[in-house]
Amino acid sequence: MSSFDLTQYKVVAAQDIEAAAKSGAKEILLQAGAILTPSARDAVAEHNLTIRNSGGSSAGSNEWERLFNSPEAEAVKAEIVAVGKKLWQRQYVDGNGGNISHRLTADAVICTPTLCSKADMRTEDLCLVDLTGKQLAGGRPRTSEILMHLEIYKSVPEAKGIVHCHPAHATAYAITGRVPPTCIIPEFEVFVGKVAVSPYETPGTQKFAETVIPFAKNHNTILLSNHGIVCWADTVTHAEWFVEVVDTYCWTLMLANQLGSPITHIKDDKAADLLAIKQKLGLPDARLDPSIKECQLCDIPEKPFTISLDPPSYSGGTRATAAAPDDIEGIVQAVTDAVLAKLKGKLGE
Repeated sequence: MSSFDLTQYKVVAAQDIEAAAKSGAKEILLQAGAILTPSARDAVAEHNLTIRNSGGSSAGSNEWERLFNSPEAEAVKAEIVAVGKKLWQRQYVDGNGGNISHRLTADAVICTPTLCSKADMRTEDLCLVDLTGKQLAGGRPRTSEILMHLEIYKSVPEAKGIVHCHPAHATAYAITGRVPPTCIIPEFEVFVGKVAVSPYETPGTQKFAETVIPFAKNHNTILLSNHGIVCWADTVTHAEWFVEVVDTYCWTLMLANQLGSPITHIKDDKAADLLAIKQKLGLPDARLDPSIKECQLCDIPEKPFTISLDPPSYSGGTRATAAAPDDIEGIVQAVTDAVLAKLKGKLGE
């Protein structure tokens, strides 16, 4: 029986099976513990192929499988599934949106699969990947956005759990390139504080993953331009808490703005107390960075009704900014003059 050797792959996709069938093989040779994606299994059945395991490179794969099915990993999987359901119930994800991960060891991360609603996710749907994004275990393909999680893990040794999702109020800030001011609500100040906005890149790409690198160390919450947010913490559950805190904060600012009264701010001396609490909890904040000699504790807008600010500038890119009031008036005047001139021309015809 002619064999088609796929022992070099730990995850076998449908196109690999199709290549074997096209070669005329009747048998597929896999390394022990290799993963077949659901579409690959369908292709095996369709072409009536036989699967045979090779003993050549089974040891490493078996080690990953044992880790992935260990009691510690099973507890993490259950936590990820529970957090996924919370995200869906809070309407922070829709369709198959969002992704969650937990760093199990120094070089292994459990993550959610691609194309899976967080409301329907089960522990058997989860995946194990290394720090390059290569899938090591799990029956479904891993999320393409795991690359962003991995860059955070590599940049922040303290990060153990990461949640990426699309909560409407925080995402509203992300799509306008603005951040909420600080020193208004204590809980936000302690658990999140100053947030950053990363530049836009196509989701799922390595370039997209790298956009968070300049901000991850000093910000546990990053607004992703035209996309959503990502939060990291010591556990997946705590990362989800930060999602709730930042979205509720953004929502509250929007509601307060509708009341027509100025928003009051916590004074600098009291804000310093909150920052001290934050430091004791071991939470990151750009204002705690010793390399920054002078840092204003509170972002207080000049206008009393302002609920958003330009984010701090970042190196390596440019960010579009809103036109200044004088510019807007000039644009409006130019458009008005052009319309009037056009009307006069038509009336004169």
